[in-house]
Amino acid sequence: MPGPHHAPIGMRPIFDVAHDLGISPEHLEPYGRDKAKVRLEALGDAASHRPPGKLVLVSAITPTPAGEGKTTTSIGLAQGLRRIGKRANLALRQPSMGPVFGRKGGATGGGACRLEPSDMINLQFTGDFHAITAAHNLLAAIIDNRIHFDETDVDPARVLWKRCLDMNDRALRKIVIGLGGANVGGTARESGFDITAASEIMAILCLADSPSDLKARLERVLVGYTRQGMPVYAGSMGTTGALCSILNEALLPNLVQSREGTPAFVHGGPFANIAHGCNSILATRMALAFGEFAITEAGFAFDLGAEKFFDIKCRIGGLNPAAIVIVATVRALKMHGGTPIDELTHNDPEAVARGIENLAAHLDAAHHFGKPTIVAINQRGEDGDDEIQVIHDFCAARRVPCATANVFAHGGAGAVELAELVVAATAGPETPYRPLYSLETPAEEKLEIIAKAMYGADGVSILHDAQVKLKRARKFGHGDLPICMAKTQDSLSDNPKLRGRPQGFTITVRDIEVAAGAGFLVALTGDIVRMPGLPHRPAAERIDVDREGNIIGLT
Repeated sequence: MPGPHHAPIGMRPIFDVAHDLGISPEHLEPYGRDKAKVRLEALGDAASHRPPGKLVLVSAITPTPAGEGKTTTSIGLAQGLRRIGKRANLALRQPSMGPVFGRKGGATGGGACRLEPSDMINLQFTGDFHAITAAHNLLAAIIDNRIHFDETDVDPARVLWKRCLDMNDRALRKIVIGLGGANVGGTARESGFDITAASEIMAILCLADSPSDLKARLERVLVGYTRQGMPVYAGSMGTTGALCSILNEALLPNLVQSREGTPAFVHGGPFANIAHGCNSILATRMALAFGEFAITEAGFAFDLGAEKFFDIKCRIGGLNPAAIVIVATVRALKMHGGTPIDELTHNDPEAVARGIENLAAHLDAAHHFGKPTIVAINQRGEDGDDEIQVIHDFCAARRVPCATANVFAHGGAGAVELAELVVAATAGPETPYRPLYSLETPAEEKLEIIAKAMYGADGVSILHDAQVKLKRARKFGHGDLPICMAKTQDSLSDNPKLRGRPQGFTITVRDIEVAAGAGFLVALTGDIVRMPGLPHRPAAERIDVDREGNIIGLT
């Protein structure tokens, strides 16, 4: 067994991985022998030597609670492309410790398609999430300090900036701070915590393209309103320089590798249900700069992560994917066909056929963006040939390329057919993707467009509080920002109990948050919250460290 903090035997030193990419040693900041940060100067060097590669977006159908292996398939596809002679890299989001210790466990892939050092990536990694948490909470502390000394016009009852923590903790969703009087706790007021992945500073880090852009975005963060109703921005707090100092190293993308040695830039941004859910623009550009293909993913299903990938990340970062891969599994389609969660291992091709409309919905959603789309069946050991055939027959009828990818068991060898389909789909000249809406479209219409085109809803119901905030956003120049939907990942609708392809529903927008620094409006729908809770038996109860210092139980 590998010792603590070391990659498995056979993994290459990170300097070797960087050398194969063409990254100079002076542009590498190693964190041990198996991971490193890459300085931004490396991008300039790469641009002068070769054209950027082709970007392939991996998304998925509406998942089961355990997920459908989008990361595993992304890694397998990159490894498969390398097996057929293509220089392929990965650009993936970093896991949050919330779900690692909650329901889902680790998020670095699985089986023969896993990132290494897996345990470290799932936990502390290079400290980026800690830096984001610290920067976020420093700004919160400064705001309350200004209120305490009466050195700001911010109305204590109208402070928007919460605190954050990279952990699932439902008890922190709504709290009262400042108890004990002015000499002990400061000014008492209601507040709360979001999980770090949902922090606007996480989004800013992922969308910034330089240190100067990072600082400019931090200065635009809307922290609250005065008693007269005027906006107050972080720039007026006088501490954006301090925030940048905390984030100085965190802004640099992280380089690791898969179990087959495929380079992976892992940097920022999970949770496409409550955030924009994409890895950083800088990491994606690095993956493109140093390879022929860059494989990236967008969190949860296409209706959430992929829509935000196109309408937020690609729009801000000037990216243009060459193709889309939608991951489907037999078990998820059986769930959407009505099979109970505890019976998904039972062979039932009829249930797959009943649930196939969920895949159809995501294919219809992908069509709006005008990019070649491929279906990847992430094969599991219990899948029956007759069940898999249902998916192939459906895709053939729709003339959508489809490949079975047994990547968990066979790694890149299990994704060769998928890799060949991706190469074929991206062989022609690239055309610009089609955004779902223009920025000039009123926010209410943007919400309607997303709900109808991505979810299949009949329309949107915008509650009074959300309408008031949209009106205020327009008043202060935020009305033309793109929309980041916060919606359950368990359904195409905002009701997590509606499986398959629901019909005849509306999306309820109960609240609007202005993320002026990141550059989008957050629409909170249904009962979604931005601080998850732990399940009845969290994964934290099975994780331990053995006598040799190895972490066990972190899957």
